[in-house]
Amino acid sequence: MAKKGQLPANFKTVLEKGDQIYQPGISVDCTIFGFHENVLKVLLLKVNHSNKWALPGGFIYKDETIEQAAYRVLNERTGVDNIFLQQFNAFGDPHRSDPTIHQNRYLEYGIKIPKGNWLLQRFITIGFYALIDFTEVDLEDAKRTEGAEWIDINKLSDLMMDHEAIVLKALEALRTQLAYLPIGRNLLPKKFTMPELQKLYETILDQKLDRRNFQRKMIGFGILNKLSETRKGGAHKAPFLYTFNDKKYQKALKEGLYGSW
Repeated sequence: MAKKGQLPANFKTVLEKGDQIYQPGISVDCTIFGFHENVLKVLLLKVNHSNKWALPGGFIYKDETIEQAAYRVLNERTGVDNIFLQQFNAFGDPHRSDPTIHQNRYLEYGIKIPKGNWLLQRFITIGFYALIDFTEVDLEDAKRTEGAEWIDINKLSDLMMDHEAIVLKALEALRTQLAYLPIGRNLLPKKFTMPELQKLYETILDQKLDRRNFQRKMIGFGILNKLSETRKGGAHKAPFLYTFNDKKYQKALKEGLYGSW
């Protein structure tokens, strides 16, 4: 991690030769959703020497696809593999990359970026969202930042540039795709109850779902395995535990589900 007055070890190369290594004018930004204590959260990274928060993002090597770049960036920032990742939008407002803001950020390191340098040009970013098990992310693995935190989706503030708009657009896309893509495998423990799964869907959709209809639909998708175990310790009748059928779940990711909420 660079200290004030210092730059990352590879910054000189990025500054001088980055446009030869990376595809100029395009980047990826990833909204990482996690679910904890019935709250949908987003993983945000603290921007060095700033009160701002940012989404994990980065540049695209010239010899990799956009999808490969997104997977690489997430792995570098979180240390997590086997991530469910979905591209959902592109963000290209002419004012999203303000050269003055970027220049002031680098001036904190005592570096004035030459006028016309590729880092100060307009960038279009491709948005991806990821669903990650909250317990599997080690916040200490966050790179090139002063910190990383899971932030309640309803308590976003002080995000850099247009990152809050990207998060909200990712949430909109996730809600839409719930109608035809399965979720939960990356957001819940390996074993979970039907009420826990329903609470996840209700939290994402921000609406109450009918218990019987929800259970009938989820079982009808054929992606769940009902276990003989039950969740102990509750005040009511112990509900049965379920797991996702990995093979059928992966098939559903490729081929889709049916119905809507």
